[in-house]
Amino acid sequence: MLSQLSAISPIDGRYRSKVNELAPYFSEYGLFKYRVWVEIEYFIALSQLNLPQFPAIAENDIAFLQKIYLEFSEADAQEIKDIEKTTNHDVKAVEYFIKKQLKHTALEEYSEFVHFGLTSQDINNTAIPFSLQLGLDEVIIPAYKNILEQLNTCATLWKTVPLLSRTHGQAATPTTMGKEFAVYAERLRIQLETLINTPISAKFGGATGAFNAHRLAFPSINWPEFGDHLVADLGLVRSYPTTQIDHYDQLAAIFDCLRRMDVILMDFAKDVWQYISMDFFKQKIVAGEIGSSAMPHKVNPIDFENAEGNFGVANALLDHFSNKLPISRLQRDLTDSTVLRNVGVPLSHLLIALKSLEKGMSKLILNEEAIHADLNKNWAVTAEAIQTILRREKIEGAYELLKDLTRTNNGINEASIQAFVAKLDVSDQVKMEIAAITPFNYLGYAAD
Repeated sequence: MLSQLSAISPIDGRYRSKVNELAPYFSEYGLFKYRVWVEIEYFIALSQLNLPQFPAIAENDIAFLQKIYLEFSEADAQEIKDIEKTTNHDVKAVEYFIKKQLKHTALEEYSEFVHFGLTSQDINNTAIPFSLQLGLDEVIIPAYKNILEQLNTCATLWKTVPLLSRTHGQAATPTTMGKEFAVYAERLRIQLETLINTPISAKFGGATGAFNAHRLAFPSINWPEFGDHLVADLGLVRSYPTTQIDHYDQLAAIFDCLRRMDVILMDFAKDVWQYISMDFFKQKIVAGEIGSSAMPHKVNPIDFENAEGNFGVANALLDHFSNKLPISRLQRDLTDSTVLRNVGVPLSHLLIALKSLEKGMSKLILNEEAIHADLNKNWAVTAEAIQTILRREKIEGAYELLKDLTRTNNGINEASIQAFVAKLDVSDQVKMEIAAITPFNYLGYAAD
């Protein structure tokens, strides 16, 4: 009996509670449900063509048909699975399931129009993109938006808190903590907007993409136009022309965009981890939690570490999907099938990472005392500001003057800077201007 303790994947084991909301879209149940959805909407759409052999379906019959997928249950999915034991073909099992629902109804005589002229990939390459679009819209994108909102909140809250920058790990021109959060917020916003605006494609066109059987049976119908409308009604765009399968280029674009957002947030998680290690952030203590089995004092940045790890797993798979799916031998091979069944795996790791990041950010407590002390130890970073004013005043060798001061004197502090300024051959007004510069106010537009 499968349980969380016997599950091989931590997604269905340790982390199941964190990814439950993805199950309706990416489980075997979900795959059957959206296949049934596409088959039924296709069946209804065929009836609207006023074919002599298949007149328009009555409104109450349309409601009956749509109820099959709207109220699709695990028992229904199991029934399809049981049919598959005989057919050894999962899409054909879906067709037989729907035909069974039509028995003893006014629609039974039209049951041969279920899956009429289609190949399995017309259903798979529409149902899977459809479920992906819904899963993104209803779960994944809102989770990214939660992170973006947190980043913006922190950026506003800490926008005036001076922070020593580090380039190459060395002390550099000061910034603010809020500005650094704003950088990540803007990067994420741009990619999230790209994700939302990237259309997801579906393949719908018969055995090898040219509606051969459809045109043969009913040559007067514009089948490409029919396919466009059917797919558009599901919120997708139809790829055309195609082979037996979709190009998957748009899916690759989606996966690449997700991967870019994950890279941004991995970068962020690493920076926050570093700030925690530098004591710039404390973490709220949660009653009962243990940081180390040996060291009682520890409060580990585990949420950021968990996020980083899960983003990494997600991206390894997303990268493989992007590279593999657009490639198929001739008109089709089956290497895409097993890959598409795993779409929910990277999205689950991604969701776990987003939830960990959200939790970690909610526990951050800014330690301004430590940040202030770090700045106070690094008065040398005002050298850029001072040499810029001296160059403005046309003092020859301004850069070299500051280089000599900051590289030969290991005790650069407020006093040594002031002593240097006092000896400068500039006006008192310029000396006052330079003397007012500190690591705490040399911030450019960072606080804005």
